[in-house]
Amino acid sequence: MRGKFFSIFATAAICLVLSGAAIFVFRPFRFIFPQKNREQRQTRIVIPRETGTGGEDSVLTDLLSPEEGVRTRAAMGDGEVIVTVLTQDLDGDTVEEQVVAFRNLLEIDSPVYITYIDYDVKEKAYRRLWNAPTAATRPGTVSLYTKDLVGDRGTCVILTGMNGPGEHTMTIFRKPAETGEAKRPVDPYGQPFTKIAELCIDGSVSILEAERPQAYHLGIAQGRSFRIAAYGRNYESENILDQIETSYEFNPVNGLYEQTGMVRIPGSQIEQRRLRELLSGAPGVFEEFINDLWYYVSPDGTADSRQYIHFDPQGREIIFFGDETQQVFTWQQSAPTRYGLYISSQNISVTTLRRFLDIELESLNSVRVRVFEDVRLKIGVNNSWDGSYRRAGAVKKDGGEPSPVVPYIDRAYDSSIGKIRFSPDGMYELSAGEEIKRGRYVFFRVKDQELLELREEGPDGKAREIFRLEGNARGAMVLFRVRLGAMGIQDLRDEAISMTPAAD
Repeated sequence: MRGKFFSIFATAAICLVLSGAAIFVFRPFRFIFPQKNREQRQTRIVIPRETGTGGEDSVLTDLLSPEEGVRTRAAMGDGEVIVTVLTQDLDGDTVEEQVVAFRNLLEIDSPVYITYIDYDVKEKAYRRLWNAPTAATRPGTVSLYTKDLVGDRGTCVILTGMNGPGEHTMTIFRKPAETGEAKRPVDPYGQPFTKIAELCIDGSVSILEAERPQAYHLGIAQGRSFRIAAYGRNYESENILDQIETSYEFNPVNGLYEQTGMVRIPGSQIEQRRLRELLSGAPGVFEEFINDLWYYVSPDGTADSRQYIHFDPQGREIIFFGDETQQVFTWQQSAPTRYGLYISSQNISVTTLRRFLDIELESLNSVRVRVFEDVRLKIGVNNSWDGSYRRAGAVKKDGGEPSPVVPYIDRAYDSSIGKIRFSPDGMYELSAGEEIKRGRYVFFRVKDQELLELREEGPDGKAREIFRLEGNARGAMVLFRVRLGAMGIQDLRDEAISMTPAAD
């Protein structure tokens, strides 16, 4: 009897021990020892990004995540609205700092300011150390990035944008060199940045990069400073398109960019009345002018049908094609300039990639494009988009290369999917029974392949389809649906679509 009682007691004890262990394992500790209801804060660990030794381009590969793109690590003031945020290790102390572009809504005609946020070791928190105004006033046109302009592997913060009168602006701040064990700034006033250049011009302004020796990239020697070129109107000429290029170079004595030369650049002779209409600044005039497919023109005047830009102001879309890769950008904002249009755009897939385009009129069939990327993202496309572009209908044949196809036609076809009508304005209509689909289209060429792109407009946006064309757009043809990407043209093995000209 005693043995049976002892067995029951031992079994009960084991059950109690196992139950207690289960509570500790499967229940939170605070379930047993309740605490007061309070917010639990977790310390954020800042991991410095690798800057590498890639020279002037390395700092531009330091990307912001979508969350960091709108957050600052120190509080902003009343009325201060963030325009953009740049986060990276600017002084090599393994802790990230921030440069924030913002606007103060409490000020009338407020310029775009920048502020510097650094980590305070004593206070163990981030705080704002410095503010400065820039020449830009339009937040939607602002681009903020860093680059080694001087050639000493130091940091220059560059803010470009436009002001109220429609001028292009560029404001450059340089972080002074640091010396000694305490690494105290050389700047006599102890400011973290000093302004070394500020330009406003009614044309465009850009940084002209120069080759630097291998010793610079290895950290052994300094490199050449980059030149700044500003292009403005030549008011001494009657031709509106005549420009003056003003050059600025860095002076190491006073630490500023100074004017070093001026060159007159003759523009094309265009009928002045038509020219004034295009450059009047009226809303939508220049946008409608560039609403087309534009092929890149090399410096020797030959057209390259393997690189083009398609502007679609109605669909608020810009398509870049080069290296057999197509990139689609959302057309965000545009502002008329003295010579054309300034556009800000954003990649539809990589939202941290923004692209700014300065488009200038060269002739009634050609434009000059300068492209500025807010963040240089390595996605396998190394094209330089700067240069002249000619309207697709006016492209010349380049030696043995096939001439680019005419992008738009005026013809109707009977096909296996219905009757389709191509209009010369770039619109198409597909009728299949009672169902009617409409959208935009364009014929183009990739190497020796002729392609057709259809972009159907619908309630859910635009459905894009690309077809490889066999035959001729002026006669019977067969379409094969393909995918166009980094791997080139890939057939999707769908059923072929036969098309024959419809009877009038």
